[in-house]
Amino acid sequence: MTDTKTEFKPKKGWKYKLHEIIYGTHTPAGKLFDIVLLIVIVYSVIIVMLESIPRIDTKYHSFLDTSEWVVTILFTLEYILRIICIK
Repeated sequence: MTDTKTEFKPKKGWKYKLHEIIYGTHTPAGKLFDIVLLIVIVYSVIIVMLESIPRIDTKYHSFLDTSEWVVTILFTLEYILRIICIK
């Protein structure tokens, strides 16, 4: 029986390095990636919470809307990179 994690892991090149960063929590780059991802997730939750308060949403709607789009684009890029770096 093969390990499904290594079955989809590229053997060398830039896809291998990308895979190590995204899926490898044992490397400094992988740990940094996970920390940044968690920060963006928390930021996204805070944006949604602030948008639900009418007084804050009225005052900062443009900023909150732009922030939401930036977070959505970042999550989309992260998802695409996850797909690219597997076999």
